[in-house]
Amino acid sequence: MSRRGRLIALEGLDGSGKTTQARLLAEALGALSTAEPGATPFGERVRDLLLDPTSPPLSIRAEALLVAADRAQHVTEVLTPALATGRWVVTDRFSGSTLAYQGYGRGLDLEELRRLVDWATGGVEPDLTVLVDVPVHVTRRRRDGDSPDRLERLGDEFKERVRSGYQELAESNPANWVIVDGEGDVFEVAGRILEVVTARLAPLPAPAR
Repeated sequence: MSRRGRLIALEGLDGSGKTTQARLLAEALGALSTAEPGATPFGERVRDLLLDPTSPPLSIRAEALLVAADRAQHVTEVLTPALATGRWVVTDRFSGSTLAYQGYGRGLDLEELRRLVDWATGGVEPDLTVLVDVPVHVTRRRRDGDSPDRLERLGDEFKERVRSGYQELAESNPANWVIVDGEGDVFEVAGRILEVVTARLAPLPAPAR
């Protein structure tokens, strides 16, 4: 049987560069690249409900449950099958996003959210979570001119809470999280990320031929 693949999650604020970095890391590792929310047909519909500013208003608890539903389908349909074959997977967002956004950002109870995350994932956890950390004002500058989604419209105070939450999650679990400075040239940041992934998870998968 194939050895289980490794799961790496990239986390951070919108505008941190994590989406680009997740793609570059997946390419460097020959890994499957995926993202939340919206990695499955069901998830695409959930993404619209979560992020489209024209969607009906959501209670905070309903928002958390939609995130969990998207993740449960993502784990079942994408992550578990890939990992079972020995494939490495890089995901743009995973369970850390729920704790940072719905917990620290929205103010929901963290322990309740952790139980919800564990139930939705069936216990699937990242082998490493990389926090691509940049100040809020940098993300605002990078996103200037883009149409903000429903969560991005919550403003800088919300984003500061989310960023602080991410940092606290990483600092409280150094065995499974690492913080990488997301400022600078794209490929410079990619090098930093690959360096920490190599240090934590070596041997890396053999390059595809």
